[in-house]
Amino acid sequence: MAAMNLSADSVLAWRAHRHLLHRPAGHDAVAVVGRLAGVQAQVASAAEQAVAARQPTPRPGTTAAALAAGALVKTWAMRGTLHLLPTADAPACLALLAAGRFWEKGSWQRSFVTTGQLDAIAEATASALDGRVLSREQLTAEIVERTGDQSLAAHLGSGWGAVLKPLAWQGLLVHGPADGNRVTFTRPDTHLPDWPGLPEPDAAAARMVPAYLGAYGPADPETFDQWLSRGASKRATLRGWFQELVAAGELVAVTVDGKPGYARAGDVEEIAAAEHTDEVRLLPAFDQWVLGPGTRDAMVVPPARRADVSRAAGWIAPVVVHRGRVVGTWEARGGEPEVTLWPESPPVPADRLDAERARLSSYLKGVGDA
Repeated sequence: MAAMNLSADSVLAWRAHRHLLHRPAGHDAVAVVGRLAGVQAQVASAAEQAVAARQPTPRPGTTAAALAAGALVKTWAMRGTLHLLPTADAPACLALLAAGRFWEKGSWQRSFVTTGQLDAIAEATASALDGRVLSREQLTAEIVERTGDQSLAAHLGSGWGAVLKPLAWQGLLVHGPADGNRVTFTRPDTHLPDWPGLPEPDAAAARMVPAYLGAYGPADPETFDQWLSRGASKRATLRGWFQELVAAGELVAVTVDGKPGYARAGDVEEIAAAEHTDEVRLLPAFDQWVLGPGTRDAMVVPPARRADVSRAAGWIAPVVVHRGRVVGTWEARGGEPEVTLWPESPPVPADRLDAERARLSSYLKGVGDA
């Protein structure tokens, strides 16, 4: 049977609904983060705003409250970047990253530490964080003392956390409660309620691949892996995860304007029938609307404008979205969103844009964003 062909317009309309961009009632911070399969949190205010952008009445502080309650966890996850994840979903997500064993590559070890040193760091960390919350400085000091390896201090003290990321992926540490401006760490199994430990990679894939496709599908395995690990997973393993789900009837092959990919079987008819509204959305920096499919997705970001969205030093600009496509960017100035629309984009309804700017302005002033 030939794969069903879906249009880019219907795919984007369906994704917008799945991303809660119509702002239905009843979705708290945990539900929003779960629907998006995680929210990047390198910039905490951007993560908070990503949730607020999908709620009918945004209230500052909802992600912080969910973190404090243990319903969300902050840790290094997809692409080695900090994310908010629902605590219930985090083990599966981390298990897929741990399965890649990226830290065993020679290039990683030459840049950072050997696998032997990392094993010693992991053992020391497990002991140091048992039932405790430590700052980066405190954790570094304890690891150096427990391993007797003074050379580790520089790597452990780095704000990029390169040496700590493999520990996060193995479920050995997560970010702890905020301590002013200081980062803290703790062990998930002693800090979070009912932490189950990491599942086997195949079981994790059976959960996370459909979760990804439920927000960013249809997509091919390579696009999923760019989102997960910047393309670092083993090809055979990656394709095996998808084929197992196809064989189980959970995924089906489709095309989007002729480009092959996979969708959840139960979503195909809904995708085909999806239609756009004329709403305009101002989404924050690092929003999942562009990070999920990637800024190379020409359906979402016009190729000629990719540099306006994906900027120097990994910065992903706040974007204006109309009918699923990025049509401009914006910046907050004095608590007001200053919008730049791209002249070559289709016209944006002025009244819808004005309403969105007013809503965002109210939110920004509420959180003191200058």
